[in-house]
Amino acid sequence: MARRQASRSIRAIELAKERLGAGLLSDKFPRVSKMTILATYYYGWKDSILMVRTINVFPNSSACFHLQCPIKDCIHGFDLAPGIAELVKKGGKSAKGSAACSGGNGPDSPVHASVSYEITVQYNPANSSDGRTKNGSKDV
Repeated sequence: MARRQASRSIRAIELAKERLGAGLLSDKFPRVSKMTILATYYYGWKDSILMVRTINVFPNSSACFHLQCPIKDCIHGFDLAPGIAELVKKGGKSAKGSAACSGGNGPDSPVHASVSYEITVQYNPANSSDGRTKNGSKDV
């Protein structure tokens, strides 16, 4: 029991460092004004819903996109960063996907948790070289 708590504490510290190291959304993706992640967590692969969660990400939010596993005592989770980076790089407005937790119930056990997600991205208005936005209004 104490070993499990120590493991969870160590993981919490690692996640805090990861969030700090990721920087802010405005630094990593300066064109993004807002991002919304709708995540549905499942026990196994879409057998039963554990929870539904909406995550709003703003320019002053952390650019760490690691979602923790909802299974008690699991120290793994879901890393959405590669998919988000690709979506923003392409200038996409939305994407859907799913992921399985890398933790498990043993070497031969099935996936113990998964998540399906939909990411929606809003971008800052693009400025042209004369200081006008796409709709022709002048930025001041």
